Amino acid sequence: MSEFEYIFYSIIGMISEDTELIFILFPIMILIEMPLFILVASGVLRWSVNLSELEATSCPSISFIITCYGEGEAISETIDTLVEQVYPNKIEILVVVDGAKQNAETYQAALYGAKKHQHKQMRTVKVIAKWQRGGRVSTLNAGLSEAKNDLVINVDGDTSFDNNMAWEMAKQFSDPNVLASGGALRVRNWDANLLTRMQSLEYMMSMQTGKTGMSNWGVLNNISGAFGAFRIEVIKRVGGWDTHTAEDLDLTMRLKQYKGRHPNSRLAFTPHSVGHTDAPDTLKILLMQRLRWDGDLLFLFLRKHKQGLSPSLLGWGNFVYTLVYGVIQNVVLPLLMALFSLYVCLSYPITFVLSMLLFIYLIYITFIVLTFSIYIGLVSERPKEDIKLSIWLPLYPIYAFFMRLITAFSMVNEITRRSHEESSMAPWWVLKRGKRF
Repeated sequence: MSEFEYIFYSIIGMISEDTELIFILFPIMILIEMPLFILVASGVLRWSVNLSELEATSCPSISFIITCYGEGEAISETIDTLVEQVYPNKIEILVVVDGAKQNAETYQAALYGAKKHQHKQMRTVKVIAKWQRGGRVSTLNAGLSEAKNDLVINVDGDTSFDNNMAWEMAKQFSDPNVLASGGALRVRNWDANLLTRMQSLEYMMSMQTGKTGMSNWGVLNNISGAFGAFRIEVIKRVGGWDTHTAEDLDLTMRLKQYKGRHPNSRLAFTPHSVGHTDAPDTLKILLMQRLRWDGDLLFLFLRKHKQGLSPSLLGWGNFVYTLVYGVIQNVVLPLLMALFSLYVCLSYPITFVLSMLLFIYLIYITFIVLTFSIYIGLVSERPKEDIKLSIWLPLYPIYAFFMRLITAFSMVNEITRRSHEESSMAPWWVLKRGKRF
């Protein structure tokens, strides 16, 4: 027997002797992780089989809303990539500058971008100055009030796009039942350091692969606030964007409730409609981002939309999925995992703890390698470029475990301090005027 086999069988033997651990570990893997993997893998396979049938039978006119706050000269690249879309219909680009007075550099860069492209056929760039800062939601709604075209696509001011992005998105909306669609985001600065490489893998597997699979079974979890497309009449019908944080998940929940009243409609995801964004490249910025993202989940699911978590509003499919993979997996399990990890460390010898961690690592690296293989083989539009990140896969379970601990902390932070009320996405006085849940 080799040394590896000896260690592996020793781990299994030690865990099998402790029924308490078996009843904690394996239900999580069997009842939550395995069904999710099967759901995503089968959904991606279904999407890839039907991909050749997806054609743009119509090219709706598009209004892009660019949310700007402090991007400076970077806004010019975003405007350029939208103007240069290879698309045969009208494109309106609404550059909404929040707090234009204190963000003079961004405002001037936006004006320059509008002037630069003022003679482009079928392309209109309009700068909307919000002199007093009102936050992200008011910026989006200001753009929506000015939008005149069939589709509204919201994008962040520091995001650039492939020139076929609009065309790929139009294919999705050729289906009249599609209410909205998320677009794929890639990490532009993936090679900056180890953190950005891990986030790049996360975007590829959790976001691009995961959302592709989930959307094909009608249970898309979220349409990103950094890149989402909507039929203009639908988004106006559900009231546009609402105040508070996590405006993207809030809008997605309201669209799901709308979908529950229109059973044939669906929320889609377009993996080959691609935008590029910079991920946090320092641990401090990443932690602040995830504290906001994860804390907002508890606020949205268990405070703001707790009345909406019902099968009568969401439909049984979205209700079960949101309950299991929205509330239980992303809100409850991180807390249980943190407590369980602390309990094991305090109750068992260090050799047992390390053996168990190695055992869990082997299970999760298997899931990760399979998911990454599915991404490279079926989803990625740049497989030769993306395969380079495969050498970093062995570190990904460690990164994911660390992120789950951050999620657990963010839940405690939201429960005890209502952290969503301290969001940087809007001034304090805007958040204070919103309804308190």
